[in-house]
Amino acid sequence: MREETRMMMRIRPLSEQGVEDDLRGTTMAERMQMMWQLAVDAWAFQEGFQIESRLPRDVVRLERRGG
Repeated sequence: MREETRMMMRIRPLSEQGVEDDLRGTTMAERMQMMWQLAVDAWAFQEGFQIESRLPRDVVRLERRGG
């Protein structure tokens, strides 16, 4: 079975803009990851433009057992 992901959304008036504390418990790396996804989504609207992260995501370390 597929596990569903649930997200909570809040609608706030513009007068409350800038007082959110939603990101207070996140790390800088988590915030950068969120912004990267927003950038990828924005560039997806450009026809023929493909953007990929230049950071290696497939780095693996293999350790063999001694013997």
